[in-house]
Amino acid sequence: MPGRDLRPTRIELINTNKRIKLASRGLDLLKMKRSSLVMEFFKISRTVSGMRENLRALVTEAVSSIQVAEILNGSLTIERIANMSADDSSSIKTRNIMGVRIPELKVNFGQSLVSYMYRASSLPVPVNEALKKFQQVFNMLIEVAEKESSMRKLLHEIDKTKRRSNAIENVLIPELKDEAKYIRMRLDEMERDTFTTLKTIKRKMESQRVET
Repeated sequence: MPGRDLRPTRIELINTNKRIKLASRGLDLLKMKRSSLVMEFFKISRTVSGMRENLRALVTEAVSSIQVAEILNGSLTIERIANMSADDSSSIKTRNIMGVRIPELKVNFGQSLVSYMYRASSLPVPVNEALKKFQQVFNMLIEVAEKESSMRKLLHEIDKTKRRSNAIENVLIPELKDEAKYIRMRLDEMERDTFTTLKTIKRKMESQRVET
């Protein structure tokens, strides 16, 4: 039995069937959206998996390079050059994937007292190599953070889309179909009652005609 009061009319049946078709189209669109989001999630996931491996190797290389530079040139030299270097930062933009705002991080390189030309020509080679390695680590960390944030947002949207599609498929559409079935049943009953009533009236009219 439907959970709301229904008028057993042809108009109500037509409107209910329209709602069923609309809900079915919405369900198809949600399933398409979910499939696209899942594909994008796994695409980013595969990229991040490779980047994490590269990042681990790069961090190991960077730590080794700074240790070599410290042994060969001393910690005071490294600290002096570090104080002359700029503090880099990042800014965030977004792009839209099926209604999901995906972050895009951009590195903003600060103004440094140590130019690239000066580094190449004047800094000790081990120190310069260590600077390059840690710059690569920084850039890759930013990229990995961007990808992992995108994955979290996509996963949240996938879960939300799944819940909505399940609600439509398992709750809304079955309820609407029950309502349509109930209205058809009531209309059929009303038609049978009307037919029976008309036959009774006709029989009485014929009986009266015979009597007269």
